[in-house]
Amino acid sequence: MKIRILWVGKTKERCLNEGIEHYRKLLGPASRVSIVEIKEEKGKSREKQLSEEGRRILKQTQSYILLDERGREFTSVEFARFLEKKGNADFVMGGPYGVSDEVREKASGAIALSRMTFTHEMARVLFLEQLYRATTIMKGKEYHY
Repeated sequence: MKIRILWVGKTKERCLNEGIEHYRKLLGPASRVSIVEIKEEKGKSREKQLSEEGRRILKQTQSYILLDERGREFTSVEFARFLEKKGNADFVMGGPYGVSDEVREKASGAIALSRMTFTHEMARVLFLEQLYRATTIMKGKEYHY
């Protein structure tokens, strides 16, 4: 399974960077997960920022699943089955303001981590943990109880 995660901006919080690296290492043997950082736009109106970031996202991928609070919710087991059927996939995570309407409209689907709102940086760690959990479920390893 090959997964690409495109997210806007760098992760600034050290503890979150450590979490990201932790799950990337755990995922390493099970699947190929790559992260593409999309340059965050700053100093412009929200609409211009979203438009510029959206343009950069769409240059990197044509088919992707958007992580969005309005997306479909899964249990961890359901997410594992979804990934199993999907195989290779690109996932897009927006920045502080989310994503442009164009990025939202062109997504092949949308999933939500939770009905709660998390910072975009925290969502990165949570999503990587769920990817790891899904791979252990698929392989029948003891991690998910």
